[in-house]
Amino acid sequence: MTRLLALWRKETLALLRDRHGLAALFIMPAIFILVMSLALRDAFVPGVPADLGYAVVDLDDTPTSAAFEARLGTVDILREFGRLADEQTARREIAAGRIAFVIVLPEGFGAALDAAARTDAPSATTLRLLADPTVPLAVRNGFRQQVEAELSRQQLASVLDRLGRALMIPELRDIPERRPALEVATEAVRGETTLDPAPVLPSSVQQNVPAWLIFSMFFVVVPISAVFIAERQHGTLQRLATQQVSFGLILAGKLLPFFVVNQVQAVVMVLVGRYLVPLAGGEALVLPGNGSALFALWLMTAAVSVAAVAWALLIASLARTAEQATVFGGVGNILMGAIGGIMVPKFVMPAGMQALTQLSPMAWALDGFHRVMLRNGGSSDIVLPAAALVCFALAALVVAILLNRRARRAHC
Repeated sequence: MTRLLALWRKETLALLRDRHGLAALFIMPAIFILVMSLALRDAFVPGVPADLGYAVVDLDDTPTSAAFEARLGTVDILREFGRLADEQTARREIAAGRIAFVIVLPEGFGAALDAAARTDAPSATTLRLLADPTVPLAVRNGFRQQVEAELSRQQLASVLDRLGRALMIPELRDIPERRPALEVATEAVRGETTLDPAPVLPSSVQQNVPAWLIFSMFFVVVPISAVFIAERQHGTLQRLATQQVSFGLILAGKLLPFFVVNQVQAVVMVLVGRYLVPLAGGEALVLPGNGSALFALWLMTAAVSVAAVAWALLIASLARTAEQATVFGGVGNILMGAIGGIMVPKFVMPAGMQALTQLSPMAWALDGFHRVMLRNGGSSDIVLPAAALVCFALAALVVAILLNRRARRAHC
């Protein structure tokens, strides 16, 4: 125990001397959380219009075309930019990136719609949709389907209006304009322990704070590798070995100081999400209100920290230079973050990529945080992801010890 305390003191002193490394561990994730929470705010908060917008070029200029334009304006789709004078102006606006879509209502639009309401024959008149080629195909198809749905509704309104006049039933004329009899409400389903009677949907900050916190925890590979390689080059590890200090005890001596660093990181990142992001115009991080959930959050933070430090010690054992450690650790962290839902949320990935996320320890960690922060889960809900992270840490430490024994035998 005396040796372990001495190793903890040595590692703490070495860690405090690396001020640039410590600054990177705190400044980098804080910037990521702030920037990504603001950049993705509209993608996570329902009801906020996107920056994409549409305009209308009405070449028909009839009450029917005006009614169709007004009908589109009542639908919560993209931002409406009103009318444009002609198609040339529309093409210039799209080319400049100011408008994503322009609906061109051709001459004879109203007459064609009225004729289609009387017969089933297809019309020769075509409504054209001009689109920015940089807009994703899914968005383009979704907007086109919405326009087609409003066209069908306009046609139905014309049919019912004509039928209502013929049968003298005025109620038929206003059926398309009526609101649904029952309003549909959306609610995020959470755990049974929720105390919030009206839970809200997750915001971007609730995705980005745990995601970039996990990413920054794994970046302790940089300062750990720097200290470890410096000790190897200066002969510190060799001197400890001659004093019968086992390599496993040396690794244990490095765990606690960097574990404490990770816990401080967690506190700082939570404060950034709770207080700094709202000051910049984003959503505030919402934490669970009960003690059981907060304790579960700390358990997840502890499991992530153990896994991150063990991963860093494995990289430090593999690398022979600081440059190698930076490449191995940096590339490994980026790959785990890319497939683990850190950089791109898992729910927007294709099905194949979503299955691939289970290979990343960062995905296990993010799943554990989300079980608590988004579903109000408790300690029992994070057993599997926390256990998986601890097993990953133990495996990394065992491999690091075996590599050290192999290196010693090679030098003997």
